[in-house]
Amino acid sequence: MLQLHDIQTAAGRLAGQVLDTPFVESRTISQLTGCQVFLKFENLQYTASFKERGACNKLAQLTPEERSRGVVAMSAGNHAQGVAYHAHRLGVRAVIVMPRFTPGVKVERTRGFGAEVLLHGDTLDAARAHARELAQQQGLVFVHPYDDEAIVAGQGTVALEMLREQPDLDTLVIAIGGGGLIAGIATAAKAIRPDIEIVGVQTERFAAMVNAIKGTNLPQGTSTIAEGIAVGTPGVVTEAIIRQRVDDLLLVDEGDIEQAIVMLLEIEKTLVEGAGAAGLAALIKHPQRFAGKRVGLVLSGGNIDPMLLASIIERGMVRAGRLARIQVNARDVPGNLARITATVAEAGANIDEVHHQRAFTLLAAQNVAIELVLQTRGREHIEQVIERLREAGFDTTLL
Repeated sequence: MLQLHDIQTAAGRLAGQVLDTPFVESRTISQLTGCQVFLKFENLQYTASFKERGACNKLAQLTPEERSRGVVAMSAGNHAQGVAYHAHRLGVRAVIVMPRFTPGVKVERTRGFGAEVLLHGDTLDAARAHARELAQQQGLVFVHPYDDEAIVAGQGTVALEMLREQPDLDTLVIAIGGGGLIAGIATAAKAIRPDIEIVGVQTERFAAMVNAIKGTNLPQGTSTIAEGIAVGTPGVVTEAIIRQRVDDLLLVDEGDIEQAIVMLLEIEKTLVEGAGAAGLAALIKHPQRFAGKRVGLVLSGGNIDPMLLASIIERGMVRAGRLARIQVNARDVPGNLARITATVAEAGANIDEVHHQRAFTLLAAQNVAIELVLQTRGREHIEQVIERLREAGFDTTLL
């Protein structure tokens, strides 16, 4: 089984090839979560993900004959970019098989690094099978995203950097897809600090590793905003390490991950994808579990589709009460809409959308239901706006 010296050797290979990313405390997030939180900014890597650590370590060990044949990988994006970038840097042909659901930003960036990208299948498993076929047909070296000790060793270098900066951490909370990152981190961290706690996090929609380790039978989902950890089959190498070296596994839901993405964007001014926010999502969902502890999180990647990000931000504003939808029932007469909008303005809210509903309503025929989407300062402000409208004689409800 993989040992600390394998990861230390990998760190030597990666020196000067990948970024030694910042690992700093977030005082505001610490205050909000009730524990001392330190963030490892792997989203600042050149390919915006920790995945290039494992890819670089693997490719650096190829023989000259293997380099001449080229490599093939399957990935939802971050592993693909890591392989593509370091293959290009080393002058190695790279073929990347990606599932059809992969965000466009990841597909285009992978092509931009010089790789040949093939979109195949609707799942990582289908993409993996096709990549294996190509490896056999074309003699390419298959570079697995997580089920390979060279890959795991490269990912484990993250822990060396974290514990060098903060040797007194109590807990590391790490997202799990196939398990490469947490397996590498647990190997290094437990060897350096046997008493440190390693906690894995999976999304409820893709709990394959939780099922494997805990013997549960949670259903597999079809999609998640954390597509980077949407893995249906745990790695053989990684599962064995996780069983031995990881202390606990937690689940988070989509709302927790969305909230974590928005928190990191607002508070730390840093952009992470769904998988990169899973660790913080665990602190949000299970605050008592980590209360008072010194916790290290890895912001594992920042490659998120802009349209998805826009939707997450908007939904986050709704959850925070900064975007609200209200219905105002009023007589359908000239001037009433002006009175309503003036009342809203006087209450300090901004109108985002206005929709008149005349046909699909149970109101009397001479009345109209006016739906307003408002930008507000929060939930208390929403109540103030509604109260002002009611004082002005308008029947108003929060939708």
